[in-house]
Amino acid sequence: MIESKDFVVFGLTSWDIEIATTIKYTAIEISKKNRVLYVNPALQRSFQIFKRQLPETQKYLRIFKGEEPDLVRFNDNLWVLYPRTVMESINWIKNKYVFDFFNKVNGFKISRQIKKAIARLGFKDCILLNDNSMVHGFYFKDFLDPKVNIYLLRDAVTLVSYHALHGTRLEPLLIAKSDIVVTNSEFFKEYAWSHNQNSHMIGQGCDVSLYSDPEGKLLIPEDVTGISHPRIGYTGYLTTIRLDIGILVYIAKTRPDWNLVLVGPEDKDFIDSELHKLPNVYFLGRKVPNSLPGYVKSFDVAINPQAVNPITDINYPLKIDEYLAMGKAIVATKTTFMNYFRNETYLASGKEEYVPLIEKALSENSPDKAGHRIRVAGSHSWENFAGKIYEQIKLLKNSS
Repeated sequence: MIESKDFVVFGLTSWDIEIATTIKYTAIEISKKNRVLYVNPALQRSFQIFKRQLPETQKYLRIFKGEEPDLVRFNDNLWVLYPRTVMESINWIKNKYVFDFFNKVNGFKISRQIKKAIARLGFKDCILLNDNSMVHGFYFKDFLDPKVNIYLLRDAVTLVSYHALHGTRLEPLLIAKSDIVVTNSEFFKEYAWSHNQNSHMIGQGCDVSLYSDPEGKLLIPEDVTGISHPRIGYTGYLTTIRLDIGILVYIAKTRPDWNLVLVGPEDKDFIDSELHKLPNVYFLGRKVPNSLPGYVKSFDVAINPQAVNPITDINYPLKIDEYLAMGKAIVATKTTFMNYFRNETYLASGKEEYVPLIEKALSENSPDKAGHRIRVAGSHSWENFAGKIYEQIKLLKNSS
């Protein structure tokens, strides 16, 4: 445990984003024993000019006018900073020397706002935690001179088009100059280790408390109670970027006596898919996060029918921890990362393997197996995740 220290935390996502994010949960967990400044991404010039009507743009414009504060207190130990500056939109620049010049200017401008917030809060000897921000956060170590600089590598961000050009080039350099690199998979750890030997796999955090039902009192939502068993379910955004519609169609057609329950918003491909014509497929739509555990509880088997692509193959699917925390039997697509969960899940190499594995999951399920899954998910709590970051900080200090 590390206590009474000052952390500056930043990443790719805004504090105000509706979905739960790793870096937000991590910041909240760290703030239980330390002071934390969470830095939002600055407003980009292109948004200021072309996307002024977006709520997030309007918020920044109000902050610039002094109508809202740029530093907001979330709890006793955590503050959220909305940098009072505009970041130049430079991702279109292909020349790396020109790009790096303007990226450094952006880094300086944002760092100046962070320094002002640090001074206002009285932070000292800050520990800098960067969540996958390999471009916008590249120069923060240089300008902020933190006591410890940590890079959290947990997502294949460089495979996303926005970061592909310059992120692919800058991330290895950022990893190399970080004091500590922590990752959520062995794949990322091996990649980081090739640039910085102080790289460590620490797994992932999950809000398992939300998916905890030790006394069995969690209610099943009304819109699922009328669906007969067995229920084969999925919760999350239904998008072909990450999911394989063909797997779901195959399951539903092969076993019409099973019911597929899909909980979450759909992209256009899902809306237009054959799934909507199948009588044993139920789309229950978007739900508030606090209601999702009840839906997972209603499933006989939970599935994660991922499409295999460069992003899904190496990413940590948080929903696996959520399913495990409810003790559910899980059938998922076999990917490079899912080998991490090979002892807790049934892994299918193709759509044809899903049906026999779901049958196996149904027949082999037991209270003992459910208990094991719950214990595994419990070991992935945000408290344990933050604790592993603390452990690496202590090891670094002891070795210096």
